[in-house]
Amino acid sequence: MSEVKKFLMPDVGEGLEEADIVVWHVKVGDEVSDGQVMVEVETAKALVELPCPFDGVVTELLAAEGDTVAVGAPIIAVAPAGTQVPAAAESTGARDQALAADLVPEPAPRPAASEPAPAETAAAAEKKDTRTAVLVGYGVRTTTGRRRARRTDTPAPAVHAANGSGHAGPPTSGSPAGGSIALAKPPVRKLARDLGVDLASVRPSGPGGTVTREDVHAAARPAPAATPAAFTATGPGETIAGERRIPVKGVRKATAQAMVASAFSAPHVTEWVTVDVTRTVKLVRKLRELPDFADVKVSPLLLVARALLVAIARHPEINASWDEPNQEIVVRDRINLGIAAATPRGLLVPNIKDAGSKSLIALAGALTELVATARDGRTSPADMAGGTVTITNVGVFGVDGGTPILNPGEAAILAVGAIREQPWVHRGKIRPRQVTTLSLSFDHRMVDGELGSRVLADVAQMLERPKLLFVRG
Repeated sequence: MSEVKKFLMPDVGEGLEEADIVVWHVKVGDEVSDGQVMVEVETAKALVELPCPFDGVVTELLAAEGDTVAVGAPIIAVAPAGTQVPAAAESTGARDQALAADLVPEPAPRPAASEPAPAETAAAAEKKDTRTAVLVGYGVRTTTGRRRARRTDTPAPAVHAANGSGHAGPPTSGSPAGGSIALAKPPVRKLARDLGVDLASVRPSGPGGTVTREDVHAAARPAPAATPAAFTATGPGETIAGERRIPVKGVRKATAQAMVASAFSAPHVTEWVTVDVTRTVKLVRKLRELPDFADVKVSPLLLVARALLVAIARHPEINASWDEPNQEIVVRDRINLGIAAATPRGLLVPNIKDAGSKSLIALAGALTELVATARDGRTSPADMAGGTVTITNVGVFGVDGGTPILNPGEAAILAVGAIREQPWVHRGKIRPRQVTTLSLSFDHRMVDGELGSRVLADVAQMLERPKLLFVRG
């Protein structure tokens, strides 16, 4: 099959080196066309749909769902249209053998009655260095094909830190012998990944032996209580009764690394202020009634964002980053406003480019689109790159305040607490008012106490008297 073309994992971000296969939208034998979405991959920054650049028929899937693949490594093989795919290639086992043959030399023939040793099978499928061309920015490099070893002897536990790919586990009515991938729709596979359930170990109850959402929930229920003797030290990938392990990959892994790097490299300072936002809440209600805001979401967050942008325009030195090699503070002219968004894939911080130049209506539209895109898992790496300052709205969870950690490369982050009705001294009398707490964390290398205090005080003043939101200077 000399005309078979292999699609290499591209660098879909900024210098990323690997990505995880989330779900295939094609299978061996399918006809594909140029531009057709064939697979979803998760990087350290985003969930990305990859289109096929070829017309033809799929002959091999060179990576399975859940596999981590290096940039530049092949993930799918496509032959010219009309090519007959051998029947054997349609099984998972045949694809595994094809991949192993692509990664390691063909072993010497064995007698028909002899079975390969499990250790030899694992070693053959594990890795071999090959030289591949990387699509973006790396040139030719040496990559390692990585694939989980196929387990043949030990059954997998019912619930463990798996990714839902269905590689390991005992044969069930929905998982034929030989390690076939369990039958399940993409939403069910995602649910299994979120709950840490191995689809191969789930007994299916759906039509045709498919795994349903109810099957996944049933498998995710806690195991019966174990005796104290069962709680012993475990090694990587092992589980014990009463616990569930979640693999740290993709966005969660990148977030964890970034937060550790930020917390231990930037000297954080956090300041707090409690403010009466009754007038801001009233203004939000009025804006919602205006026809111009009918198609966008208007919330207090919109006016908090506007207040922060105006405060930064007055004190631009806080819109900065630290250049460690040159020991310089880089003050940025444009404000790329990041909004921390909690998603099923972890915390994402997409940003609105040049937010300071937008009108209130344009800012509302950008916020609405940004949050919806993040929650749908469609945020692109470009949307999360280049942020200069961030807002995190912990108030939506009923939290009054916090000490937020800086987004790496930024000088400040503003946390907004819950808005609550509280007794407040207003015009000399105690009255019920809408009150919230703002907390500003900043990098003390770039932002001293005076600058941080002025910015936070400006934001608080504008939220107390929202007419000031439309006065610059």
